[in-house]
Amino acid sequence: MIVNLPNTTSSQIGKRLQELRESGGVVALGRVLTLLIETDFAHIEEAVEAANSASRAHPSRIIVLADDDGAQLAESRLDAEIRVGGDAGASEVVILRAHGQAANNAESLVTGLLLPDAPVVAWWPAVCGSNPSSTAIGKIATRRIVDSAEQPEPIEFLRNLAKHYRPGDGDMAWTRITLWRAQLAALFDQHLHRIVQAVTVIGSDLSPSTELLAKWLELSLKVRVNVEHTLDGVNVEGIAGVVISFDSGELKLVRREEVAHIDQVDAPHSSVLLPRRSNQDCLVEDMRFLGEDETFGRVLTQGFAK
Repeated sequence: MIVNLPNTTSSQIGKRLQELRESGGVVALGRVLTLLIETDFAHIEEAVEAANSASRAHPSRIIVLADDDGAQLAESRLDAEIRVGGDAGASEVVILRAHGQAANNAESLVTGLLLPDAPVVAWWPAVCGSNPSSTAIGKIATRRIVDSAEQPEPIEFLRNLAKHYRPGDGDMAWTRITLWRAQLAALFDQHLHRIVQAVTVIGSDLSPSTELLAKWLELSLKVRVNVEHTLDGVNVEGIAGVVISFDSGELKLVRREEVAHIDQVDAPHSSVLLPRRSNQDCLVEDMRFLGEDETFGRVLTQGFAK
């Protein structure tokens, strides 16, 4: 069910949610957190689709605050949309479309709609600032998730994020390499007796995940990591592989499409499924743990802060 509330206020939205609860259409019990999404009009549906799917693992109230990308109207206006039931997955969705000056006070728009005594997760799925904890939404959130891959200059964004890092900050570009890190850690356990001499990460120069993986390997192995942007002479997209050279032999993990091929010293050739992760998968993982991601914080602040 979708309820439209044109030219409304936060108070009226809250009252309508209460009416829906009393009529049995919306049940707030069982919601474990509030997910705040701050984006522009163009990314609303994409963000809601990912959040709805993630809510099946983490039942939540989803509040989307979107502005009209800087357009200034003669009259400020707040339009709202409430989605419940089949249109909201395992959640309830409130979409706030703020026009003109109505978007200037984000905190006042959402405060009355938060679930009481529940943690708040903030997510910026599109272009955003590199200091999320200083924003109106970030100040009321215990977990703040950005996506450096969606920024105009991803690596510069990571450097600025490192300068402003606060416990609770997260990046989907980091979450996208969880499977890579897990697979590499499992494989490396078989070679702890060997000495690492060189490490190469193969990935796109447009992928912040490539740089994050390289910095993680540098800090973990205490070896300078080289980054290459081609595989067999062809430019790659995302992350294509990792090569770790030992004093005797090497460990090579190369992904082609969704299958990673493994070649390592003293072991037969093998392969493993290593698919690209969707925003839904990353959001589920990021919402699973609401404390500080200490490993990400260390990689970001030690690897990118200059």
